[in-house]
Amino acid sequence: MFTATRHGTYAIACALLLANLMAWAWAMTTLGSAPVLLGAAGLAWASGLRHGLDADHIVAIDVVTRRLMQAGRAPALVGVFFSLGHSTVVMLATLALVALPVQGWLERWHLVGGGFGTLVSAVFMLAAVTANARMALGQWRALRQPARLPSVPPAGLVSGRAGRWIGRSWQMYPLGFLFGLGFDTASEIGLLGMAAVQAHHGLGVAGVMTFPLLFMAGMALVDTLDTLLMCRAYGWGMRSGRRRVAYDLGISLVSLAAAAGIGAIELGQNLPGNAAGGNLLMRGLMAAGDHLAGLGAGIVLVFLALWGGAVLISRRQANRISPT
Repeated sequence: MFTATRHGTYAIACALLLANLMAWAWAMTTLGSAPVLLGAAGLAWASGLRHGLDADHIVAIDVVTRRLMQAGRAPALVGVFFSLGHSTVVMLATLALVALPVQGWLERWHLVGGGFGTLVSAVFMLAAVTANARMALGQWRALRQPARLPSVPPAGLVSGRAGRWIGRSWQMYPLGFLFGLGFDTASEIGLLGMAAVQAHHGLGVAGVMTFPLLFMAGMALVDTLDTLLMCRAYGWGMRSGRRRVAYDLGISLVSLAAAAGIGAIELGQNLPGNAAGGNLLMRGLMAAGDHLAGLGAGIVLVFLALWGGAVLISRRQANRISPT
């Protein structure tokens, strides 16, 4: 089974850092030294970093990374391809804002694309819930065996033909593209608004495209770092041993809860009556939907805390039984 090697991790991280530096070099070239434009460029880059922490990104990367690792395939580029697919939508929309004189088309597209993007995300979250439930059930049964640990079924999106939807890292590109069609986050809407304002003030196409380029670089950096962290955490858990099966069970339950929660938030935001406030549950879902980046950061912290706690317990157990 695949685990991210230390040298491979460093190489990918360095490549993403270099890509971010190159994006900033392009920004310096096209925007010059204008403080307002450079400030807008910094905001676009920060928006990409924030968007990479959105909880739907974290869950999608988590599920596919686990599937590929269980299948013995290299998942280190899962986050790169997902962010590239997502950013392609933003790049095309920015070009359209510059090229199309028609006013209001983005708002009309948001009404259509938002529903489609939410549907795609909701279906994926349902598949993630199903996959993690199956995985958790297999791990629980394995822990109940007193004599030996039977094989645990591999994690996948779902079993059968649908489990082959994403069998390679590059197949995250179309999924990221579909996720990005809705323009349903403040960071994306703010970026497009920023690009439209600068285009209206006479900034050329090369300068305007600097903003989505920096957005893409920041999001790819965060999504890739998330993928590499997941690879290291899951690589530890995929070793043999009863405690590590318990650790895998904990990972599956956290992932299941995260997928179910994000799916409920996305569906709740699009139910009729939310515009008027809805009931307490609906208001809670709407409020949570406004803080997806915070939820995503919380999910990552829970994964890291679970990994760190498991490693600490394992080392303490090893020290107790080691000869003095």
